[in-house]
Amino acid sequence: MISGAAAVAMTTSVLAADIVDTASQAGNFTTLLAAAEAAGLVETLKGDGPFTVFAPTDDAFAALPAGTVDDLLKEENRDQLVSILTYHVVPGSVASSDLTEGMTAATVQGSNVTFTLEGGAKVNDANITQADIEADNGVIHVIDAVIMPSM
Repeated sequence: MISGAAAVAMTTSVLAADIVDTASQAGNFTTLLAAAEAAGLVETLKGDGPFTVFAPTDDAFAALPAGTVDDLLKEENRDQLVSILTYHVVPGSVASSDLTEGMTAATVQGSNVTFTLEGGAKVNDANITQADIEADNGVIHVIDAVIMPSM
């Protein structure tokens, strides 16, 4: 027989969602998830983490110049796609309350992103439109633009 506490713990772990599942359930990250799949990053983002993901919406991807997403999804551009996507991920869990004006954070890609708070929280030039969406392996912050590393 399972005790009450063990049953609750089992139920909680079954209901928990990783970053990929959380983004999928939100419904406005289909392009990001397709790109993560094409880049071979889905299993990583389903891993232990913790990760902080600055997640561009479908509208953010749609705002890129025509053909950009299609080009990035081609196999021959996989390294560039991986670079762009991993630039949106910071190792560890960074809550919006942790952000300070001018703070920088190293991304999985290797370059730093910079945060500003005046006029609303931003990562580089992208507005953080929704912060602190919890997942069982990290946190998602929704952004309104795709941020690009120096290439």
